Amino acid sequence: MEEQIINMPAVALRGLTILPGMIAHFDVSRERSLRAIEEAMEQDQKIYLVTQKNVDREDPTQEDLYQMGIVADIKQVVRLQNDVVRILVDGISRAKLLGFTGCEKYLEAEICYFDSNKDSLPEDLREAMLLGVREAFHRYAAVIGKISKELIRQIDQYEDLEKLIDYVTNNLPVSYELKQQVLEAEDINDRYQVIVSLLLSQVEVISIKNELQKKVKIRVDKHQKEYVLREQLGVIREELGENADSEADEYEKKLSELDAPDYVKEKTKKEIKRFRNMSSSSSESTVERGYIETVLELPWNKMSVDNKDLDHAAQVLDDDHYGLKDVKERILEFLAVRNLTSKGESPIICLVGPPGTGKTSIARSIASALEKKYVRISLGGVRDEAEIRGHRKTYIGAMPGRIVNGLRQAGVSNPLMLLDEIDKVSSDYKGDTSAALLEVLDSEQNCRFRDHYVEMPVDLSEVLFIATANEVSGIPKPLLDRMELIEVSSYTENEKFHIAKEHLVEKQKSKNGIKKEQLTITDGALKDIIRLYTREAGVRSLERTIGKLCRKAAREIFKDSEAAVKVTKTNLKTYLGNPKYSPEKKNDHAEVGIVRGLAWTSVGGVTLEVEVNVLPGKGELVLTGKLGDVMKESAQAALSYVRSISEGYGIDAEFYTKHDIHIHIPEGAVPKDGPSAGITMATAMLSAITDRAVRADVAMTGEITLRGRVLPIGGLKEKLLAAKVIGIKTVCIPNDNEKDLEEISKEITDGMEIVPVEKFSQVEKIAFVK
Repeated sequence: MEEQIINMPAVALRGLTILPGMIAHFDVSRERSLRAIEEAMEQDQKIYLVTQKNVDREDPTQEDLYQMGIVADIKQVVRLQNDVVRILVDGISRAKLLGFTGCEKYLEAEICYFDSNKDSLPEDLREAMLLGVREAFHRYAAVIGKISKELIRQIDQYEDLEKLIDYVTNNLPVSYELKQQVLEAEDINDRYQVIVSLLLSQVEVISIKNELQKKVKIRVDKHQKEYVLREQLGVIREELGENADSEADEYEKKLSELDAPDYVKEKTKKEIKRFRNMSSSSSESTVERGYIETVLELPWNKMSVDNKDLDHAAQVLDDDHYGLKDVKERILEFLAVRNLTSKGESPIICLVGPPGTGKTSIARSIASALEKKYVRISLGGVRDEAEIRGHRKTYIGAMPGRIVNGLRQAGVSNPLMLLDEIDKVSSDYKGDTSAALLEVLDSEQNCRFRDHYVEMPVDLSEVLFIATANEVSGIPKPLLDRMELIEVSSYTENEKFHIAKEHLVEKQKSKNGIKKEQLTITDGALKDIIRLYTREAGVRSLERTIGKLCRKAAREIFKDSEAAVKVTKTNLKTYLGNPKYSPEKKNDHAEVGIVRGLAWTSVGGVTLEVEVNVLPGKGELVLTGKLGDVMKESAQAALSYVRSISEGYGIDAEFYTKHDIHIHIPEGAVPKDGPSAGITMATAMLSAITDRAVRADVAMTGEITLRGRVLPIGGLKEKLLAAKVIGIKTVCIPNDNEKDLEEISKEITDGMEIVPVEKFSQVEKIAFVK
């Protein structure tokens, strides 16, 4: 071997090995490599190419490069974007890397050419080697089945052993590391051994691969691609002896520790076995994984121990909520029944009341008193039955229903589950949500509740269900029949004051980072906030307003840490601005055709001023003030009754054909409906027709019939509270509502004369000025 040492510009290749006789192109972007190419182009267009051992090295040293490279001719240079150059080279001859010259501008290699010992080979050995390489390549071509006849013909025509080996290597679809082994074999005998071994090893690999594919084809239908991939994986695992699956083993371990019924364990075991044979990358395995994890996380037989101490429960309710005496009594009675009855036999309660009256927080307090896990499920706007029963797991994105998800979240099978806003559920073409809830709330059925996703009976009999609603009218009757109603009515002004003073102020101070001594809100200021800045049945808006005041105070305290803010009636306007509401007042004096009525809304009670004018006309009844159909019909009934008694007041029958009667209820933008203003409108019409004044301190509520009977109404507490606030002294209520007075606190009724009436004639005697 004759050595010839020269210096030459060099480029380090990444992931590419070029052999003699190979024409290849590659992109160059490293700065030193670009300079080496420029230097080579200025000289004889020859460049030394050597492959990196580690493709991630940006600035390789001699230790990072293979010892053998190749001298190549640069045939073409094309400049691309972003300082990238693409070059086309033709491999000429092997050359060994001896070192680098230390050139800073570009990589300059010190190399030596060498000639192999091919000429020293005996003729018969050379022929034998040629045949050996050709035979090995023929075997390779027969196994792979994708080699062109032209390539085989060219290989058969090669008589130069060294060129044949390089040509075969260049045409093999193998990694650059394997090609580098051929390049580095200096001796022709070694090179022959490397190429033949490489060809025969490829034949073995491809044969095994083909054998595996044949086995898979026998087992599966060729058109089921996903199934083919799964079976290939199974066969490969069999060949390698790898049958264990760590993820499936973990699931089996969790299943063995799970306290669940036998049918749950049996089905889950089958699902785990099915999951074990799936490809981990398939979409079906993702669905199966989600299902198994859901089943394993459900608290099948896991239960918490309840605190059955009623005194403790009473203390928790008193600490968390001011007032609501009747509600607390009903809840304690309910808990007593719950403790005495057997599994699943206790009633299901539904807390009904206006927004902000503490229904949700009462449920949370019950959970705290019983030391139960608390789960809230919001049903507002739920339209799809699958939200309750779950989606079948065959669907993409399937998941359990909200009930089963609530159990999973609680971690025990006997939590307190709050069904919030049960009156807001609805139905559409996807199913009836309220119908799905029937099974949940029926103690005879919920012990084997079936969720579509879980596909196994789930026992809900130990779950303590509590529902909340704003209005009973929104709850479907079959659902209402399964629950016991507890009304959480509006708060009185005094109750709001105590709630604000004892709970809300301290809560908002803490929330806004204010210390107790840094902010003082006087009692007078609190009462003005309740009267002038909020108007609601509950205390939600009151809490927001106090929060706003605290934020204003926090800004002052931040500027001066020593400041102590005191909010009084006098400076309240500074913090909250002008009052939002003017205080409602009763009429200043008795007037003709004006009567004060009482109404109930979803946010509490209000007073309505009914005005009537009698005008020359054609006998029409004009109704304004955005009245609903029921209220319009009530006005017609009231007018018919007034006409029926007109003769007793000396009113000519033709009066009603020559005059129009106009009934107006102010706040015309606010919708109003219901029959309870019947006696109010009748009184106002009779007052306007007979020109008699009605007392200013009288209010009334009740439905009227064509015979003058007064029928019962709802929301009596809220209506009396509204009358109390504006200073009404006398209230006429239907005689059938007299029994409801026992449930109304004396705080509301004190100072008011409440007169039960059975007929309109009794109302007339009380309302008109004598």
